[in-house]
Amino acid sequence: MYLARESSDAAITLADDVALLVRWVRHDILTVAGPSHAERCALYDFVVAELKSRVPLCPHRLGPVCRQLENQRDDLLAFARVLDEELEQLGQEFQIPTELLRQLLGAIMRDESDPRRWSEHAALQKQLRGRFHDVQAAVAELAAGTVRASSLVENLNSRLRSYFFLRRHLGPDYLALLQFFLNHRRLERSDRPERVGKTPAELLTGQSHPHWLEMLGYTRFSRA
Repeated sequence: MYLARESSDAAITLADDVALLVRWVRHDILTVAGPSHAERCALYDFVVAELKSRVPLCPHRLGPVCRQLENQRDDLLAFARVLDEELEQLGQEFQIPTELLRQLLGAIMRDESDPRRWSEHAALQKQLRGRFHDVQAAVAELAAGTVRASSLVENLNSRLRSYFFLRRHLGPDYLALLQFFLNHRRLERSDRPERVGKTPAELLTGQSHPHWLEMLGYTRFSRA
């Protein structure tokens, strides 16, 4: 009974620790409103180090996660580097310190039911005075256009995953064929109507081309 209780307590402690580290990643590192890219990298490395120190307690679960996190740090945090550059450019445009814009971004991203949002808004409005609304609109537009790598990569992976199982049957040249197919397949739907019925190659070059099967030398079947 004592050993079972001891094992149970250790498992609960490990689960709580991992859950806390995951919350830090989700709410402090990968959020649009957050610290600078350098600070995010430092926090990210700290989280990975803490997870690695717990790998011996659950190697089959934490081991792969740590390896993935180590390999993907630059990709996952690429958005933060771009965000830093855009905030700096915005600061130069409005002649406002970048840190003040980062604070405004943090206030904008808070839930409207969070009382801190309105107290931070009031403090920033007092500092920015007549420029507040213009600056707020510019920061909100910047936040809306920020694409985090994790969601972008997962979206791309979900689109390609259904094709990859054929690679083992068709060999290494399959990836070149897949690239050709995706670049020359006509879009059936798009958020932008002008793209429907066109291929990525046509949108890039502005020139039409035959059906992708005909480009490979095949004759398309047609009913008489």
